[in-house]
Amino acid sequence: MAGKWRALNSPWASLLRNCYGQFSQTARGQLLTKCDTKLKCRTLAGLPEVRNKLSFAKQRFSTGQSTVDPKEMKKFQVLAHKWWDEEGQYAALHSMNDIRVPFIRDSALNLRNDPHLGSPLSGMKILDVGCGGGLLTEPLGRLGASVTGIDPLEDNIRTAEVHTAFDPDLAKRIQYKSCALEDIVEEASEQFDIVVASEVVEHVADVETFIKCCGEVLKPEGSLFITTINKTQLSYIFAIVVAERVLGIVPVGTHEWEKFIAPEELERLLESNGFSVKTVRGMLYNPLFGSWSWIENTSINYALHAVKSSMQEHLDPHEASQDVEKEEPQTEATIRTAA
Repeated sequence: MAGKWRALNSPWASLLRNCYGQFSQTARGQLLTKCDTKLKCRTLAGLPEVRNKLSFAKQRFSTGQSTVDPKEMKKFQVLAHKWWDEEGQYAALHSMNDIRVPFIRDSALNLRNDPHLGSPLSGMKILDVGCGGGLLTEPLGRLGASVTGIDPLEDNIRTAEVHTAFDPDLAKRIQYKSCALEDIVEEASEQFDIVVASEVVEHVADVETFIKCCGEVLKPEGSLFITTINKTQLSYIFAIVVAERVLGIVPVGTHEWEKFIAPEELERLLESNGFSVKTVRGMLYNPLFGSWSWIENTSINYALHAVKSSMQEHLDPHEASQDVEKEEPQTEATIRTAA
């Protein structure tokens, strides 16, 4: 009994209570006791909160650099056949659909004036980057969108294709490709209304290259949706120590804390590459009930919605000044003619 009270009064327990205050006292006590006996991690320095707004100069992006990390490929290779096991390693991603699909749907509908009843995303072209087995691709297709799912692992794509084939009507709206994002930049330049990168950014080789590629394939004023993990001490505790080593929600080694990214840093990269960030929302996973919910705190997981700037806003200062110079003589000539 004394051990239990020590666990409940420890620093780790305080952190757990702040994030999981909605749990019942009994369930919370069991989780805190289990975690407090196993949590052994070093003190990690948090990122300074920086938001540096930069002007964006429009220029064609070279796809010479890869966004694919070979080490990440190996991690997911062994799980390629388990995507549709709702009780397996991807159970948390299955339940995440309960909040991420409405988030994408509602945010997209707020930007259009002609929603289609029953098929709210009808007429929209969506790119699901790092689609895996199609867990998010399929529900987006059921909302009426034309969805392209891409993933560098061929086994993931085969799993997705086999599962989608069970619904012939849905299969007509979905296509899958085994490739990296940079591989389709040229052929799909400004082709998509929406790009989705859910639980992907923390696995890519270079985040800025990834963001630039997203901008290249999006239409002007198109939407980018990202869900990922913050780079904080809490994210290390929950996403790695608790999720992987204590509760076994995901396989050990799935995540690397060094590759997590703070929302402030992600916003800076987006804004410097021609995006306007509209929404950043905190997400919390309840391992006892296997469910996700929205919260104000973004310390662990968060979702982000950004919109690509219009073509006019993409012009750099030099191009803009040239356009003004071209227009001025025309204006003077018009005035002289009118006189």
